[in-house]
Amino acid sequence: MRHIAFPAIMTAAIVAGSLLSVTSDASACSRILYEGSDSLYVVGRSLDWKTPIPTNLYVYPRGIHKKGSDRPGAIEWDSRYGAVYAVGYDGGITEGMNEKGLVVNGLFCKGTVYESEATSSRPPISMSMFIGWLLDCNATVEEVKDVLRRHDFSLSGATFDGGTASTLHWGVTDATGRSIIFEFDNGTINIFEMGDYRAMTNDPQWPSMTAIVDYWQKKGGHNTLPGTVSSPDRCVRGNYFAHHVQPTGDTDLGVSIARSILVNCSVPYTYEVETEPNLSSTQWRSFSDTRDLRYYFDIVTNPGMYYIDLSQCDLSKGAPVRRMDTVKETQIVGNANHCLEKNPGFTPMY
Repeated sequence: MRHIAFPAIMTAAIVAGSLLSVTSDASACSRILYEGSDSLYVVGRSLDWKTPIPTNLYVYPRGIHKKGSDRPGAIEWDSRYGAVYAVGYDGGITEGMNEKGLVVNGLFCKGTVYESEATSSRPPISMSMFIGWLLDCNATVEEVKDVLRRHDFSLSGATFDGGTASTLHWGVTDATGRSIIFEFDNGTINIFEMGDYRAMTNDPQWPSMTAIVDYWQKKGGHNTLPGTVSSPDRCVRGNYFAHHVQPTGDTDLGVSIARSILVNCSVPYTYEVETEPNLSSTQWRSFSDTRDLRYYFDIVTNPGMYYIDLSQCDLSKGAPVRRMDTVKETQIVGNANHCLEKNPGFTPMY
């Protein structure tokens, strides 16, 4: 595993300070990468929140003209690739995977500041459409990095759930397993190659988080691992276990292994601590198989897990948008393509 060369005293200070900063954090999400064999990569992600976030699945074909915001001069594009999106409140894309195996997931990061005076005049795009824009127009991590380096857009978004601001950072993985994390810092986009790290969570931001992961790596995870639901503890556990499972080229087994890692990083449903009334618990988990183009969805209160097989969806230009109502379809296990119904598409919460 790659290590950042921090002096021991500095590393200890970062670890201690970061742990204090996230102890009472209400938002919590985890993301892991399982590296199998025969080009199998599975990106697992948990969505954790203090109240349920209704999330439906949409499959959009290629060739649809889209607009990123209702503000003047907004970014517009025609989709080059079809994709499956997880859409929260039927109004904003939380994550997704396109037909090239590119996966983008947004996780909370409360230190995020999207804009500065220098960026505020650039063409706007809403948080509700940002992930869709990246998935619609890019096939690889390198292409996403090119978009981020240009930074010819201004990102903003509506609040949700009674005024919560969507302060996020993102993990991106393509079909080769290459992964990056990118974060906004007062209008600047910082891009980090994940290299051999295989987990991300929330706060602190990535440079400080890697110092924490490296600290525990040196202690030896087979001897001791942090066990709380805090963001650093979940990241340490996810990274450790993702490095100590066997690779397989079998899709079903690979997804099962990724699921078992992510469950170890999840927050028990209805978890409560008397002194922290706003703690989040895991609402659902997803698993994106970048090789076979299966997008798995695992709602924790459902009896089973199902998947959308993107390779079997009609993604041609002119094909209809399709939607799976995850509230209605609670008993599905396995392939759920038959549950996708024609739909006009979601209405973005600009």
